[in-house]
Amino acid sequence: MKITIISVGNIKESYFLEAIKEYKKRLSKYVTLNEIVIDDYPNIKDENKVKEKEGEAILKAIPKDSYVICLTLDGLSLDSVGLSNKLKEIFTYHSSHLCFIIGGSLGLDSSVINKASLKLSFSKLTFPHKLFKVILLEQIYRSFKILNNETYHK
Repeated sequence: MKITIISVGNIKESYFLEAIKEYKKRLSKYVTLNEIVIDDYPNIKDENKVKEKEGEAILKAIPKDSYVICLTLDGLSLDSVGLSNKLKEIFTYHSSHLCFIIGGSLGLDSSVINKASLKLSFSKLTFPHKLFKVILLEQIYRSFKILNNETYHK
């Protein structure tokens, strides 16, 4: 099983990097994890142009034959057990390679959202996209603990 996480913008904050490193280490027991970071475009003032350029780069980075999950505010909302069941379903019936996509601060271009096999929402709240990578990794880790009947979830 493989998981690729595509996200926009580099993370420089050491506290986020340490948390990401920790969850990547924990997940290595269950899955091969690949991270792809897409450049952001802070010098372009036109927000639509920024999303379009980010979207083009994201679409080029999506691994062939992966099951694409876009993280959006208007996506399917699940609890942790529901997410673990959804991941099991995807791995069992659809693909052994999941690709999660985290947009930049402006969100995802419609071209990327249209490519998704699943739109997923973790909350109606807006999170900083740098923090969200930590949240995503933690929830994926929690899902594998649930699926393996291990105690972390409680």
